[in-house]
Amino acid sequence: MRDFYVYILTNKRHTVLYTGVTGNLYQRMIQHKIGEGGNFTRRYHVNKLVYIEIYSYAYDAISREKQIKAGSRQDKIDLINKMNPEWNDLFDELQF
Repeated sequence: MRDFYVYILTNKRHTVLYTGVTGNLYQRMIQHKIGEGGNFTRRYHVNKLVYIEIYSYAYDAISREKQIKAGSRQDKIDLINKMNPEWNDLFDELQF
């Protein structure tokens, strides 16, 4: 069975937050890291993975992504602080 990921990225100075969903987190993060993500992430150098949720079904992941995006910036900061209070780049810690 395939996993689906909801994730939040930020830039080096933590001034921008981006929420996304993917079925292949490793491949998507490589795209973000080398500047081949979407226009927004490229423009603002958003490539630091600071938050992840894993789902078994795409529908659930997409619904959660929409819920997070609809929340305030503070809601996103609270999610990150709860899971990753140091705002470490979780990509460096993941085992693929």
